[in-house]
Amino acid sequence: MSQQIEVEQSETEAITASVRMLAQLVAVHGLSELTVEENGVTLTVKASVGISAPAAPSVAVQAHPHLLTPIQSPAYSETAVLATPKAKSTAVALESPMVGVFYQSTSPEDPPFVSVGDFVKVGQPIGLIEAMKVYSEVPSEVSGRVTEMPVESGKLVQQGQPLIFVEPS
Repeated sequence: MSQQIEVEQSETEAITASVRMLAQLVAVHGLSELTVEENGVTLTVKASVGISAPAAPSVAVQAHPHLLTPIQSPAYSETAVLATPKAKSTAVALESPMVGVFYQSTSPEDPPFVSVGDFVKVGQPIGLIEAMKVYSEVPSEVSGRVTEMPVESGKLVQQGQPLIFVEPS
């Protein structure tokens, strides 16, 4: 009888430790709710009403059974966390016409052809592509304001890779 009480007490302590760990994850990551499912048992921990946590989607989490005991197992997500959708952009990607090295200016000392926030016109050079020691200007295909420049000067680009994004005007 004494041995059964010790086993039950040990299980209770393990469950309590798991619940504390989940509550800590909820608090640290600002979650409103966290659900864990293991061996057919589902446990949901919700943030207190008094705690101001940002609204977040609930995520199903399951302990990985092959590495550690259930109490030691770190939680991992089986469901991707939903990101807040960005506002739909109408920016047009101006793409590299060929494989080569992209340069934003004619030399390192010169200012770039365009920068974020600049207004470009159709036909205006936006950069250079160097392929086999030949430099080719890359002209803008649209008029508008430059919103993003994802490629650094001096980096290899592939044909069709976006060099800059322009919000047409």
